[in-house]
Amino acid sequence: MSDLIWVYAEVVEERISTTTLEMLTKAAELGAAEAVLLGPAPDNAVATLGEYGARKVYRSADSVFADYLTAPAADAVAALIEKHKPAVMLFASSYAGRDLAAALSARFDSGAIADVGDFILKDGSVEATIPALGGSYQNTSTLVSPGTKLLLVRPKSFEPAQRPQTPQVEEVPAPASAEAKRIRVTQRVTVKPEGPQLEGSNVVVSGGRGLKAPEHFEMLKQLAELLGGAVGATRAVVDAGWVPYSMQVGQTGKTVKPNIYIACGISGAVQHLAGMKASKTIISINKDPEAPIFKFSDLGIVGDVFQVLPQLLEELKKRKGK
Repeated sequence: MSDLIWVYAEVVEERISTTTLEMLTKAAELGAAEAVLLGPAPDNAVATLGEYGARKVYRSADSVFADYLTAPAADAVAALIEKHKPAVMLFASSYAGRDLAAALSARFDSGAIADVGDFILKDGSVEATIPALGGSYQNTSTLVSPGTKLLLVRPKSFEPAQRPQTPQVEEVPAPASAEAKRIRVTQRVTVKPEGPQLEGSNVVVSGGRGLKAPEHFEMLKQLAELLGGAVGATRAVVDAGWVPYSMQVGQTGKTVKPNIYIACGISGAVQHLAGMKASKTIISINKDPEAPIFKFSDLGIVGDVFQVLPQLLEELKKRKGK
């Protein structure tokens, strides 16, 4: 098995995504890291990939990869895999990453491993570590089929670190077949973010069903503002329509890794824990002393969130002179 590890590079909000840089860091640590970058990207995209360890970048700026869904990228990446035969190819667990990995898995009849938190090259294959039950257990999985191993990696699984390279660039031809252009993107809608974003915040204040009503999220917003953080939520309150999906933390939402995570009225379902358990310090407020969240907390406050939060807000405002 070679040590050639590829990363499918994604551009999010006109910049190389953080998850791409995390995967590149890991790839460069284990072997020879290379990246595949398809479609429109900022001028410094190739240089950025090189800063994080990519020794080579397979590049096409053709708009076909942005104008049509999945198929053009699947055709281009499949041709590259057949030609260069990397040992492993990493994709972010994003909408684009999941669609592309699934298409390639079907095309090569190779299978893929999803929800990967770590991996190593072992015995001529790859052994992936997958967190289970909110991270309480770590399972390992491998692929026995021949050829390139496809892995979908969870965000925040690795710490991005610069490993400066001057990458060689190989131009990639864009697919021209009509078959690759069956599904066209007709419109893109951008939702303007408000306030600090979950992914990059050092402090996250999240609420669950214990808040009882959507208007009580105002307390969390005040607390997050005082601490310079962002507001998150559980799937239950998102499904109830209290807050938008963009605020959901968990297995089917966003994965966060702040310095401080404050869980307010959250019981601690495994699906939610999967998205925040890696936080450096977890503080939980819940009136149920048996709430599962306390098993994973560095500081647990057994109390009514409607009594604890107002006192905390008052004290913080005093200290900040507000």
